[in-house]
This record gives sequence, C-alpha cells and structure tokens, in this order.
Amino acid sequence: MRSAGFWLKTVALTGTALWLTACVQTPKPPVTPPVTPPVTVPVTPPTTPTDPLPYIPAHQRLSTLPGWETSDAFIALEAVRGTCAYRSGRQYAAICAELATSHFESPEEIKNWLLARFRIERIEGEGLLTAYFVPEYPAVSVPNDEFSQPVRPRPADLEMVDGARMSPPQTSGVLVAARRENGRYVPYYGRAEIEAQPATGATLYMRPEDYFFMQIQGSGFLTLPDGKRVLAAYAANNGLPFVGIARVMTDRGILAADQSSGENIRKWLAANRGAVAQEMMNQNPRYAFFTIDTTRMEPLGAAAVPLPAGSAIAVDPAHHAYGDLYWIDADAGALKNAFPTYQRMVSALDTGGAIKGKVRADLYMGIGDRAGLEAGRVKHSLRKWRIVPAR
Repeated sequence: MRSAGFWLKTVALTGTALWLTACVQTPKPPVTPPVTPPVTVPVTPPTTPTDPLPYIPAHQRLSTLPGWETSDAFIALEAVRGTCAYRSGRQYAAICAELATSHFESPEEIKNWLLARFRIERIEGEGLLTAYFVPEYPAVSVPNDEFSQPVRPRPADLEMVDGARMSPPQTSGVLVAARRENGRYVPYYGRAEIEAQPATGATLYMRPEDYFFMQIQGSGFLTLPDGKRVLAAYAANNGLPFVGIARVMTDRGILAADQSSGENIRKWLAANRGAVAQEMMNQNPRYAFFTIDTTRMEPLGAAAVPLPAGSAIAVDPAHHAYGDLYWIDADAGALKNAFPTYQRMVSALDTGGAIKGKVRADLYMGIGDRAGLEAGRVKHSLRKWRIVPAR
C-alpha cells in the first residue's frame, strides 16, 4: 500500500506533464500585423466614347450629312446665331440661351457642340439653289443720260388687300398687291406700266441695269458723288410673278445657256441701254420699290434680322418658317466657272419672288462686287434637310 506522499508526488508530476503537454499541443496564435485597406480610386470613363450621341438615332445625326466633315464650322455657327436673332430662336430657344454663354476655341469644339444638340429630318425631292447678294452701286441726286433710272419709293396707290376683295376674286386670306379702279381692287401695274409713270417722291437715280439687278436682289447700298453711302431698303413689290430674263435671252439666242450668268446679263443690258434693254427688262413684270435709309448699314431679310453672309437663305414661306435651320447639299452647277459644291448649315431668314417650293433656296452671299460675281454663277441642283433640336 502506497503512502499518501506517494500519491501527492504522483499527482504533482502528472499535473506537470499535462501542463507541458498542453504547452506543446496548443501553441499561441501568430501575431498578424494590421492590414491597411487599399485606397479605391474612382475610374473616370473615357472622354471619347465609341458612340458619342447615343440618344440621337444614327440616321438623324449631323455627321451623316453629305459634306459634314469638310464643312465650315464658323458658317454653321453664324447660321445658328442668325436663327437665335429671330424671335429669340423660337423652337431653338433653349439652345440659343446656351449659345449666349458658350465660348469655342476651335472648329472641332463648334462641331461637337452642334452634334450634341441637333438632329436632321430629310426633305424629300430635289430642287434648285440660286444665290443673291446686296449690291453696291453709284447713284446721283440729279438724273442724266447714264443715271436715268429713278429709285422709286412705294407708290401711294399701292394697297395690300385680302384676295377675296379682288376683282376677279383671288384666294381668301392671302394679301395681294392691288390698286383701286372704278371702285374695285385690281392687280397692281406691271413693270412697263410703272416705268411709264412719273416717279413721284424719287430723290436718287441709278443706271437702269443696276436698278434692275437691285430689284432682283431686294436691296442695295448706293454711293453718292460726295462719298456718302445710303441703303436702298426693300419697301414693297407689285405682286406680279417673277420671270427670269435669263431664259428669255437664251430662248432668243442672245446668250448661250451656260453663259447666262448674272454678270453676262448685266453686261448685255449695259451695252444695250435704252429701249432695247428696257424691252428685255419688261419681260419680268415683277417690280420692287425702295426706301432710302441713311442710318442702317446692314441689310435685313424678310425676317427683319441681319443676314449673315454665306449662312442665310431665302425660302418659300408657304413651306418653311423663318428662323428654321437647314442643311443644303448642292452640286451640278449649270453655269460656267461656278463653284462646284455648296454644303453647309444655313438659316431661313428671307424670301424672294422667284423662291417657290419645298426644295428651293436662295443663298445670301454678302455685299459688293465679289459677292455678286459668285452669286451670279449659282444655279445648282439642291437637296435639303431640316435641322431641329435633338430633344
């Protein structure tokens, strides 16, 4: 029988063994240093995505227009500014408000801005592009053999009346140029009849051929012998149809078809000044009257806003609203030495007696002889797109 001391020793040794065994079988966990979480840097999407205008259907983007890539961005910008000048831009008002505070450093910036804000609508068919300008001509206050044509103001007997009041009646709701005869309203006089009457109120005189072309263009700057410059601004017309004498001259064999430019017609009229030239000019019964303005030095279109050269067109108001934007694509010029192609954004700010139909436009070229030289050679096949806000 073992003594109590033996058991005490045994228990002590056993406890020591167990403690040593626990130390061997259960090591302390390793000390792991604190880990700093990685800093997350936001990734900025590329500034030039593969599809820059996802909200505009591909076929409605300006970039699909013929000639867009090579077109002049500054001409397009002036067209938009012209539109914004008309009744604060109307349907383009929000874009115009943005444009007022926008600044561009390059043509690329302008085009990117336009691409993001507009879409296109094709106008079906093909028509005709012509051009016009504001001429500069000499004038005198006392007539002579060379300067024999009075600059006629609007006649006192010219009235604009509803077509239904005409005799015989015309379209109701349409204003017609008329005069009273035996208590009835009848169409106003034609060119030959007007020229046979006294020029009441005329204060300036021009060369007849210059005046004829100024009537076609709609206005002109006149320079007097003392150097003073005034504007002959459009005042009214006699309401009769416009007839281009180029066709008359080619039909009579006076000019070849590809030589019937404005400059050649004017030269012929000057060389035949008098009864012969007057008879030819009378083939166009349309007649414009003018107001002499000594204060305004920039031409206005029918929309009553200044015309940006190269960026404004005259349209048929029966089909198009003033202030709307368009893209013109014109080629196949019919006249010799013509510029081959016109592709650009333009604003509808004017109209004219010969401008009839949906796909018809008259491009405003500017002021003076250089503008007139180019304008007289424009007779191109035309295609048009309407440009509207993208949203």
